[in-house]
Amino acid sequence: MRSPRFPRPPNMRRVVIVVPSLFTLFNLFFGIWSMVLASRGEFYRASWYIVFAGILDALDGRVARISNTGSRFGAELDSLVDVISFGVAPAFLIYMLVFWNAGQAEWIFCFFYVMAAAIRLARFNVTQAGTAKQAFIGLPSPAAGITLATYYPFTQTAVYQGALRGLPWHHLLQLLMIILTILMVSQVRYATMPRAGVRSVRGILGLATILFTVVFGILEHDVFFFPLGIAYMTYGVLRAMLLGFMSEPDEDEDAEIAGPIVITDGSPLETEYNGEERRMAPGGSE
Repeated sequence: MRSPRFPRPPNMRRVVIVVPSLFTLFNLFFGIWSMVLASRGEFYRASWYIVFAGILDALDGRVARISNTGSRFGAELDSLVDVISFGVAPAFLIYMLVFWNAGQAEWIFCFFYVMAAAIRLARFNVTQAGTAKQAFIGLPSPAAGITLATYYPFTQTAVYQGALRGLPWHHLLQLLMIILTILMVSQVRYATMPRAGVRSVRGILGLATILFTVVFGILEHDVFFFPLGIAYMTYGVLRAMLLGFMSEPDEDEDAEIAGPIVITDGSPLETEYNGEERRMAPGGSE
């Protein structure tokens, strides 16, 4: 007698694999929505939707690493979305806010910024996606995009309306976009998000840094994020100048460029490049 057949349970792994891509697609949603709002003159909401996109961008990579569901598809999709959310959307916001009536050639600052974001993300896919990272090579595009996006909320604060209002902000924003453009394609190293924990001094410092950012980001978000972005941008430059880290890519980075990154949907995979075997781990987002 045959035993009765029961329906098979759904493949939960396939469901988990989709989750990081959903975060990425919602990242895209907020980037597009930001541009729609900027075209309507709703700059405040448009600015914060780029920040929301940045939060989702951080979450999709972490979800992929925690669930061990990183894939080459996810890495490529993430970079394509980031070009829009942290390249095109912030540039469009600043153009509509500052540059649109300042001259026929003002859009060129936006073009070079978007170009640098696209180059930076393409290079990231080749050199760092799918590997454990202690530092980013070049300013991460989400950091650059959020820095530009939070300029308008900063202009609504008492700090800006007081001593800073009289500064030549039009030219300062031109300079800021040039600096961000250069830093995104530079070899300057930027620290990743610190690891939080209570078992070591570094973990405690990382936890304190995250809590500080979250608390002030919630309580004083308008006045907090734009200076934080400027500070993070400046930190990388000063670190490079003081420690002499503005140098050519090291041997590990050159080895990464030698062949394509292979990311599997689960277990590590050994691939061979020029007779040399490598082991690749599931990837994540920058």
